[in-house]
Amino acid sequence: MESFDVKSLAAAIAIAVGALGPGLGIGMLAGKAMEAIGRNPEAAPKIQTAMILAIAFAEAIAIYALVVALIIKFV
Repeated sequence: MESFDVKSLAAAIAIAVGALGPGLGIGMLAGKAMEAIGRNPEAAPKIQTAMILAIAFAEAIAIYALVVALIIKFV
């Protein structure tokens, strides 16, 4: 049985907390975009473009959390 590794725990917490926010944000964003498209189907292309851009920015935050977790784990 391996000993308790603080670096692994810290990396796990970093990615867990860092992925929680973007996950919730992307879910809320997609839900609201679907509501908006349902109310105004003619505006779907504009809504979809803005939604994809916002999802990309939210996903970038999750990638930053992954990078921090990897740095904690291997440095």
